Amino acid sequence: MYTYDEFDTRFVKERTEQFRDQVSRRLSGELEEEQFRPLRLMNGVYLQLHAYMMRIAIPYGTLSAKQMHKLADIAERYDRSYGHFTTRQNIQLNWMALADIPDILDELASVEMHAIQTSGNCIRNVTTDPFAGAVAGEIEDPRAVAELLRQWSSLHPEFTYLPRKFKFAVTASDEDRAAIKVHDVGLILRKNEAGENGVKILVGGGLGRTPIIASTIREWLPFGELLGYLEALMRVYNRFGSRDNKYKARIKILVQALGIEEMTRQVEEEYAKIEQADPALAENELTRIRSFFDLPSLEADADEGSLQSDLIDNRNFAVWFRNNTTDHKIAGHSIVSVSLKPVGGIPGDASSEQMHNLADLADQYGRGDIRVTHEQNLVLPHIRKADLLALYLGLSKAGLGAANIGLASDIIACPGLDYCSLATARSIPVAQNVAKRLEEREDDIGKLKIKISGCINACGHHHVGHIGILGLEKAGKEYYQITLGGSGDEQAAIGKILGPGFSFDEIDGAIDTLLTTYQGIREDAETFLETYRRVGAKPFKEALYALA
Repeated sequence: MYTYDEFDTRFVKERTEQFRDQVSRRLSGELEEEQFRPLRLMNGVYLQLHAYMMRIAIPYGTLSAKQMHKLADIAERYDRSYGHFTTRQNIQLNWMALADIPDILDELASVEMHAIQTSGNCIRNVTTDPFAGAVAGEIEDPRAVAELLRQWSSLHPEFTYLPRKFKFAVTASDEDRAAIKVHDVGLILRKNEAGENGVKILVGGGLGRTPIIASTIREWLPFGELLGYLEALMRVYNRFGSRDNKYKARIKILVQALGIEEMTRQVEEEYAKIEQADPALAENELTRIRSFFDLPSLEADADEGSLQSDLIDNRNFAVWFRNNTTDHKIAGHSIVSVSLKPVGGIPGDASSEQMHNLADLADQYGRGDIRVTHEQNLVLPHIRKADLLALYLGLSKAGLGAANIGLASDIIACPGLDYCSLATARSIPVAQNVAKRLEEREDDIGKLKIKISGCINACGHHHVGHIGILGLEKAGKEYYQITLGGSGDEQAAIGKILGPGFSFDEIDGAIDTLLTTYQGIREDAETFLETYRRVGAKPFKEALYALA
């Protein structure tokens, strides 16, 4: 993984010292909350319903075991001994005392971590494929480009105060595990017709009040021109993006207003004005960064005899292997997805003890490499198949052995009204109730993505759930809208609202009815999404509202 240079180290240390002084002035009353708010947001600190919440950056979702141990230590010492992993591949601590936060930032800096770019109207934490560098079929490891973007954007003077927050996602695979089409800018590493590596650029995606799938603004660009082109794109947004209405401030609204053709013309015109640095310099810097992401030395092993006998002897392990592992590009190895969604648990939460245990297992079996997914799970990307049973037993002992990746109980859910001051309804108990209701038959239901948001801001990505649930408030009571047919992958789609909403007490039963209907009308081995795309909303709507 990337190692901080002298500038990174000095910058993070100086930022911590500045914030320590700002916190001291806030606690003394010298700064009012209105003055302090933009300062704390620049350091990832929010004021939630019950306490301060701190969002810690995990650039492109990559953690070392040492860093995971430190997060566990911080959660145990300063919080309530757990952390919440988010859809931005970050981690949140929900019960912070303001006076402790400068010390926490010092501790994070000791392991090359910080909370910069996790809040405010800036370029946020750049996300990417959690399988990066391990999965077959990539052009190259996309984390190098993500790190290049992190360095470029962290202190760019022109993009410190944008009209609104801005999100990049990067992938290098045909299978999109980074949801790039619902980001402000999505980058796909790809080859051109001459076989040269470069990047395809999408712009104007996003969820929230106005969900939109991104459009292509450049089919291909060489790596050496990437930062210049993105600077031109950001300039156009910074100049014309709305600043008087935050609901119309995202770049997706600008792209819709101008049209993609006019947006492309404006960006290309601005790009022509930029005095280009030598593209070779950018290529050289990318080459330097790539060296930090070299694949660890993994010895190929085609002999899977012990694994096959383990799968026969241990049924629970066999189910976990089927659902939670993916083939590695090196024979004899697997990519392991670790579920943070035990049935009845809080999606995305891990205790300090679990974080310590996972870090130990990553050191023992996985080269100390840990990834955070945008689906609120974790990944160990380099595991020998011969070690899978031992790893599974270790995970199970730590309460991390749920074999449900991609199934009905693997639900994305925002913190909702239990924590968030913006939420209009609860998300966590809805996820728990739905998971419990479907537990006995989720293997038969098969691959399914249920996503829940506690307000229209869509932090739970409900718009791109196969089944999306949006919590709202009506006459002082919670009710929940259902959307069907969404998808956040390479065939991205925004789900369609099915009809009137359901109360808190009704929503898990409604989801149960939808899935019973699906099981009755599916053909062969169709997934829920495939069935929906074949038959449309009508049979689901008829079954659901016949209950009323």
